[in-house]
Amino acid sequence: MPEDQERRAVPRTRVADRHTARVPGVRQVRLLDLSVAGAQIEHLDPLSPGVACVLDLPPPWGAVNLPAQVVWCTVIGRNRRVRGESHLVARSGLQFTTLTPEQQAALADTLHYFATVLQPIA
Repeated sequence: MPEDQERRAVPRTRVADRHTARVPGVRQVRLLDLSVAGAQIEHLDPLSPGVACVLDLPPPWGAVNLPAQVVWCTVIGRNRRVRGESHLVARSGLQFTTLTPEQQAALADTLHYFATVLQPIA
């Protein structure tokens, strides 16, 4: 495959300002990009590939809960706190699993909202 050809099955939209999202049991989740197939998040502490999770998108994006599976996880650095605490910072790719029609519609609305403000990742 030529290097300049898109390797993703569906286009992703970068999320400006790394909006806060939630994955139960995972600390400090930031949404980096989003598509109809999945998302990339940044968070504290690594996740194990293959683990099932739920990505909660907060309002104003519809307050939707999207079932997903961790496809990959990479440690990108360390977050040091003033009191000496230290946490690994990681990025993970999530693939959405079986979405209901309501979840698909809410995700489409969220992507439409981002598309009006942001540009898809090329």
